[in-house]
Amino acid sequence: MSDENKQYWYNLETREVEQGFESPAVDRAGPFATAEEAAQAPELLKKRSQQWAEEEARDDWGSGSAR
Repeated sequence: MSDENKQYWYNLETREVEQGFESPAVDRAGPFATAEEAAQAPELLKKRSQQWAEEEARDDWGSGSAR
């Protein structure tokens, strides 16, 4: 079994955990080491998105000030 088949993915369309490359890449989030981790993907993605938004809000991109 290849390493890809030992990894788990969260299917964003079906909202199901998959092992290996069962669906198109555009529909998958991952890889994850376990099925349990993959099942938590929606919460993880939301948390990361919030963190990135907060980081961008703290950055002063385009303000014209030198760092």
